[in-house]
Amino acid sequence: MDKKTYITEEEHRKCRKVADAFAELEDVDVVVVDAGRYGFVKLQYYTPPTGFENDFTFTDSRTMFDDLWEEWLHTQLIMLAREMGIEDIDYDDIFRQLPGEKQDELMGRKQHFAEAAGIETE
Repeated sequence: MDKKTYITEEEHRKCRKVADAFAELEDVDVVVVDAGRYGFVKLQYYTPPTGFENDFTFTDSRTMFDDLWEEWLHTQLIMLAREMGIEDIDYDDIFRQLPGEKQDELMGRKQHFAEAAGIETE
């Protein structure tokens, strides 16, 4: 029986770089694992004994980068909202309430992640 591969070797290498670039997300219950010929899987919200609540599979490095970038940015905005005493979390509203320097700092991290992952940004 032939084993089907769902990700090319090139995309596998690119996805590995993206996963490595966003490794710090493991600190907030987001783990990206190499699933071999199936691609990479993002696992979220671990609770014992049931395990992870969410899983998403990626076979395209750009899609994976965009998803992990959004995850990272939203995590930062949630932490900032807590510090600011904001309870109703609307990512766009929180971002708009931040000083310009903080907005620039957060958006600058996207370029940092892109360089680490070898991804071109728009």
